[in-house]
Amino acid sequence: MSTTVRGLDHFRLGLLFAVGSAFTFGMSGPFAKALMGAGWSPTAAVAARLAGGALVMAIFASVVKPGWLREARAHARTVVAYGLVPIAGAQLCYYNAVAHLSVGVALLLEYTAPILVVGWIWGTTRRRPRTVTLAGVALAVAGIMLVLNVFSGAAGPATSGTGGAHINAVGVAWGLAAAICAACYFMMSDEVSADGSGLNSITLAAGGLIVGAIAVGLLGLTGVMPLVFTADNAAVAGMTVPWWIPVIMLAVVATAVAYTLGISGVARLRPSFASLVGLGEVLFAVLSAWALLGEAITVTQAIGGGVVLLGLALARQGDRGTAVTAATWPDAGPMEEVATPAPA
Repeated sequence: MSTTVRGLDHFRLGLLFAVGSAFTFGMSGPFAKALMGAGWSPTAAVAARLAGGALVMAIFASVVKPGWLREARAHARTVVAYGLVPIAGAQLCYYNAVAHLSVGVALLLEYTAPILVVGWIWGTTRRRPRTVTLAGVALAVAGIMLVLNVFSGAAGPATSGTGGAHINAVGVAWGLAAAICAACYFMMSDEVSADGSGLNSITLAAGGLIVGAIAVGLLGLTGVMPLVFTADNAAVAGMTVPWWIPVIMLAVVATAVAYTLGISGVARLRPSFASLVGLGEVLFAVLSAWALLGEAITVTQAIGGGVVLLGLALARQGDRGTAVTAATWPDAGPMEEVATPAPA
């Protein structure tokens, strides 16, 4: 009886951490968009988030795992790849998408990554996915078409405000690029699991954030991508606040706290279940955008978002391949295969 109770408490705690992680990650887009409204470039918002998050995570890792730097050097290739693609690449593309789209639409586009993974695995292995997986992919595609107003022909000029989601072709392209970075993350999961057995999730998160922050900073400093900071006030939840408030919220809450909660949740839940909980980030992002920025989506787009989530859940549930089920989302913590195992 006591073992059952402990197991239930363990699951509940893991679920609480996972939901908290999805909620805090969902706040990333709205706070970044508030900075962009104050004149920041998407690259500057990503750089501030990653630099601040890397600092906090490095301090946290030094306290709970003093040898993390040595471990990161031993797995340098994995840490660098994780920092460049799933962290820096996905966030740069996502934030550029947010600059042109509503937060919810941008995140939904990024979360179509499992569709790309299913197609890649099918094409490279010649192994047909399960029927439920294909059904999920079809649902997700139909949902995306609803979100982008394809059936009504309204996916042309960008609109904004509370009357409808902000849609345009440039933003959609950035969102799909974010999905490609996310798909690369899934395909990296096998390599990470095979890169020795000692790579700890905290090391991966801290090291990856540092690599990502350096990469984004170099892109900005060399002029490859515009790096524009301002000291202008930002608009958050109908209030005018100093620029450093959304920066702190991005770095501490939406990055350091979110990664820490994600690590703790993944360590206590089954990988496939934890990744499904991560789908809640889309819903939390939409709610945060509504509360903090006044963004809303139409009824049709809301229905489409629900269809996308249902389709992705079916696709993830139906595909038992390692490359899909053994990974979580690119912006929701480190890979589950290297997460600290749950206590017996």
